[in-house]
Parts: sequence; structure tokens; C-alpha cells
Amino acid sequence: MTPQKHIAHSVCPHDCPSACALDVEVVDNTTIGRLKGAKDNTYTAGVICAKVARYAERIHHPDRLLYPLKRVGTKGSNQFTRISWDDALDEIGSRFNAIEAEHGATGIWPYNYAGTMGLVMRDGLKRLTHTKKYSRQYDTICTNMAWSGYVAGTGKLGGADPREMAKSDCVVIWGTNAVATQVNVMTHAIRAKKERGAKLVVVDIYQNDTMKQADMPLLIRPGSDGALACAVMHVLFRDGLADRAYMNKYTDDPAGLGMHLQTRTPQWASAITGLSIAEIEAFAHLVGTTKRSFFRLGYGFSRSRNGAVNMHAALCIPAVTGAWGFEGGGAFHSNSGVFTWDRSLIEGHDARDTSIRALDQSQIGRVLTGDRQALQNGGAIHAMLIQNTNPMSVAPEQTLVRQGFERDDLFTVVHEQFMTETAKMADIVLPATMFLEHDDIYSGGGHQHAQIGPKIIEPAGECWSNHEVVSAIAARVGAKHQAFDMSAREIADWTLQHSGYGTFETLVEKRWLDIQPPFEESHFLNGFGFENKKFHFKADWVSVPTKNNGLMGDVATMPDFPDHWDTTENADVKHPFRLATSPARSFLNSTFNETPGSIKKEGEPTVMLHPDDAASLDINEDDIIRIGNQRGDLRIKTRIFAGVQRGVVIAEGLFPNEAHLDGRGINTLTGADQVAPYGGAAFHDNHVWIVKV
Repeated sequence: MTPQKHIAHSVCPHDCPSACALDVEVVDNTTIGRLKGAKDNTYTAGVICAKVARYAERIHHPDRLLYPLKRVGTKGSNQFTRISWDDALDEIGSRFNAIEAEHGATGIWPYNYAGTMGLVMRDGLKRLTHTKKYSRQYDTICTNMAWSGYVAGTGKLGGADPREMAKSDCVVIWGTNAVATQVNVMTHAIRAKKERGAKLVVVDIYQNDTMKQADMPLLIRPGSDGALACAVMHVLFRDGLADRAYMNKYTDDPAGLGMHLQTRTPQWASAITGLSIAEIEAFAHLVGTTKRSFFRLGYGFSRSRNGAVNMHAALCIPAVTGAWGFEGGGAFHSNSGVFTWDRSLIEGHDARDTSIRALDQSQIGRVLTGDRQALQNGGAIHAMLIQNTNPMSVAPEQTLVRQGFERDDLFTVVHEQFMTETAKMADIVLPATMFLEHDDIYSGGGHQHAQIGPKIIEPAGECWSNHEVVSAIAARVGAKHQAFDMSAREIADWTLQHSGYGTFETLVEKRWLDIQPPFEESHFLNGFGFENKKFHFKADWVSVPTKNNGLMGDVATMPDFPDHWDTTENADVKHPFRLATSPARSFLNSTFNETPGSIKKEGEPTVMLHPDDAASLDINEDDIIRIGNQRGDLRIKTRIFAGVQRGVVIAEGLFPNEAHLDGRGINTLTGADQVAPYGGAAFHDNHVWIVKV
């Protein structure tokens, strides 16, 4: 009997705070059609991004990896031969065991990130790391500066219900191109505009698709967000728009903040941000006279060497206005701190040894090229098992990353869906399932739903899930843990029950659980997350209650009160431009840059250059330039673009390395120095020189 088309339900697994609830058209047990957003999910609200709507072209892509491969040419040559799963796994086990015997267990570094946000498939690699005492990984690519800055003010990673944007009279989208990266933010913000006449303010460093929809676009220089925030608060105090009653009850030192801000005038901030004094004054008066002002704070503006300080400074504004006291007011960055997930089985916490080094994910280039500090004065890495990430494209300091992966004495296993740049450097390549081909559980940092993604179709070819691969390797290297003998669904079920979220089958039936805390808790009306229950204008950077691997960067000079912390990689005579590597609408990091629909929409790599800067260098549209700094250089086409300030250049999207004229991607130019207070990669904070080719 021919299977009938039907609609199944799942969750978008990709590295995006929206984690959209999906309705999936299933054609048969191996084929899908169109994907749509679930209309009955109050956050997704029926809207998903175009790249995920076209997911059939990704899951059924003709270039998808379908069986294990072994390298037969030189590293990077893309010369492989097909082998069986048993042969692949036996070789991995043999090589890992030999390396452990010769160099110790810490000579092996399992490496992953957020190619899937499913808890079982993303985080199960940690269980292998912990049970075998391999070198651990300190995650620094994404969240460290943002979370540190936010939690320095609130004491907890949570905030106003993001659906409240629709009930706001002013929505401030700060430092995120939501149209491209968090489409559901726009769903609720635009609803507020249409139904309430709300004003939309967008603060960003270039005129992107989100800024084009703003009633008040604020185009600032990279890394100057703290200056803007301080000048806004200066005006609020100066003009009697600061809510003294709220601050006296809920904040730590409003008097000290007021004194500190006396010299942080709009004139001062104008020189730093590039905004006019009138723009700063207008923004301050808008939020100062609109109690229901909702600050949606993104990740982008935190990816700077002063990113944590900038996040904290912007967060302080609704505490000065008292917006937290109103529905549709306050701030939100991430709800990751409100979920009660028990990850102990998934990650193997019972085997975790925190005395074993945790190597900085962002410094993979330095680690693999033998930098003693990056290796924490330990031995070299001789083997890697990589899942859910493509460091040969997404990691900073690409020159070092390439040098590291080219080492003949580095045995590399990559479990992937496509032949990525990193897979091409591997000794063994294993084919991976996609999210509709395995069971998993999800939570969205951008909203409040715990969700389920059951297996809907059979895996393509010989693809195995992350959990199957980790468990099979564990058997060959002698790793023992109960979860290696469980199915992904059994682990998910255990995790759900121990997290207080019911059973797997119950969640399949319900599709999601809304765990948004009550209004009083979300708005901190019962007190903020610190012992004194106050919002902290005065940040204690040394003891921010969030993930850390020890203090990093120049913590000693971080300002206590919100400020412009001038610690960015500033332009100089040799490097007169500032480069930010912003996300593209049709790509998600290096994912989707292999699908026809996304490639057609994004075209080819370019950098955006202000017309006056272009004229000064005799550069025209589509001219080829060379752009570089102390980390390397590459050739790329120019796009003349008036939507940036002078001296700022934007490279939008992570194109495949081979799409670039020299085969070197834009992360050749980004740095991996550890940012205060707890590390992270400053992807949008790079000085560069430009010459016409």
C-alpha cells in the first residue's frame, strides 16, 4: 500500500534562538516536502525562515554524504574511497587507543558545537570525553560575552516573555539582524507596530533588513554600544525621565550611576558612535516617555572585545526607566537559564573530571599548531572527533586552523552531512543523519518552549546519528556508561522525566511545553537573581554567575558602571578600517551554503564599503580588492554601500572557502584572543587594510 502524504511535527534543530516549531509535509518514509511554522505555537506563530521552509532541498541534496569514507590522497585533496562502517569504526578505535597509549588520553580532543541544538545529539559527545578522560572543550564561539554582560545585571539568564513584544509601545532591537537570524522576533515586533502603533528602534552597525523596517534606525560604529547606552541614561537622569522610585526599590546604586553618567553626555557619545546629538536625544526621550519599551538584546553587538560591557550597558536602560514593571516592557536576551534540563545522563556527569584541561574552542588554530598557552602547557593534540561544526570555515584565525589540520600526525574523524571544508581535511569521514531522521529534544533560548523532535523518516543511505556514532566508538575504545547502551529515545525520555517535563511519548502528544516563568518572576518584581535581589548597575565581573573556565582577558580594567570600554581592535594608520563578519539571511554560519536556494539568493562573497571610502581608494562596484591584517589576507569583490559609517566594512555570510578567490574565507581575518571576562570570539571586532588589486 502506497503511504499517504501527511503532516508530522518537529523542531528546527539549527543554531538559532528561535527553535521554530515545525509542520513537516511527509511524502513517504524517506521523503519530505515543504516545511511550515506551527501556527498554534504562540512563539513560532506560523512563521519560519525561507531557508528552513526549503529544507527538502537540503535533506535530499544529491551531494549529501551517504556512506563512510577513508582518505587516500593528501589532506584537503578531497580524495577518498568508500569503506564499511565496521572498517571505519575499527580504524578509529585502533588509532584512538594507540594515541592514548603513546600520548595519554588528553592527546585526543572531541570537538563539537551547535550544528544541531538537540540535547541528545549535540551534547552526547561530552559523555565520551568524560568517560575516557580525553581533553575537554570550553565552548566560546557564541555566548560568553553576551551571557556574561546580561547576567552581570540581572543575576539570571532570563527576562520578559519574548511574546510581550507584541504588547509593547516601543520595541528596541539592539545588535541583531532579526530578519536574517531570528525571524520570529520580527513577527511579534511588527504585530506591536500594526496593532498598537508601537515604534520600532533598531541599533546596529549597518543598514540591514531589520534596520530598514525601523521607525528610528540608529547606525553606530562597531563596539560603541556602551557609549550610546550611557548617553541615553545621561539624558534620562538629566531630564527627569529616570524612574527614581523603581531604581530605589530594585537597583543597587542609582545614585552612583547618576554621578558616573554626568560626563557621559550626548556630545561625548556622538564622537564615539557617529550618531548625531539629536538622534541620541530622540532615542532617550522615546524610551524615557514610553514605559512599555521592550529591549530585545541580540548576540551580534556582544561579539566585540568590549562586548560584555556593551551588553550590560544596554541592559541598564530599562532599569533606569522602570520599564521592567510593565507588561511589554523590560528586556530579553535569552531564556537559556530558565529551563531545568537534567543533562547528567546525556553528558555523563558522573564521569566528569574537571581537573582535566578544557581547551578553548575558538583557539583551535592555536591548539593544533602547538601554542603552549592554548594547550595549557600540556601535550599536543594528536586526534580529533568532530561533530556538529565546521571549524575550517567558522573558527577564527583560519590560517592557523588550516596549518593545524594539515599536520600529518593529526588523526581526524569528521561526522558530517556534507563534504565540508573540515571533512575534506579528515582521515575518516562518517555520514550523519539530519534532524528528521532521529529522535531528540530541544529548547529555544529565544523563547520558552521545551519541544520534541521525533524521528519522522528513515535515514538516507548509510547515515548514522551522532548518538549511534559516539556509542559505537565508545565500545571500541573501552568507554563504559549506561547511556552508551541506551537508544536516543530512551535517553531523551530519561532526561525529560528527570527534568520535570514528563515522558517522551507525552511530549510527542503535546508537541511542546510552555515553561515561561510567571510575570512577576520574568520581570524580576520579586527581586533579581543576586543575593541582594537588586539589579546591578555596578557589575562584579569576577563573579558573574554564568559558565566560565577561569577569568580571561583584561578583566582588571573592565569598568564597574556601564561605560564605553575602549578595548576594541581599533583602526590605526596601518589598518584604517573596522571589519565585522555579519550573518547572511540565507545561510546559518556555514550551514545552508550548500543548498541551491540559498546560494542563488546570496550570490558570491563581497565586502560592503562606504562610497566615500571607495572613492578615496579608487574602488568601484565589483572591483576586486585585497583585504587583510596581521592574521592573513584574501581577495574579494566590493559592494559600494552607503548603509555603513565611513571606516566600517561588512562581510555578510559565511560562504564556502572555495567560493572565495583565494580559497580563504573571511575568518582568515578574525581573531581568537580571549575576551574578558570569560572568553569568547570577537568576530565583529577586527581592524583591516584594503588595497585595490
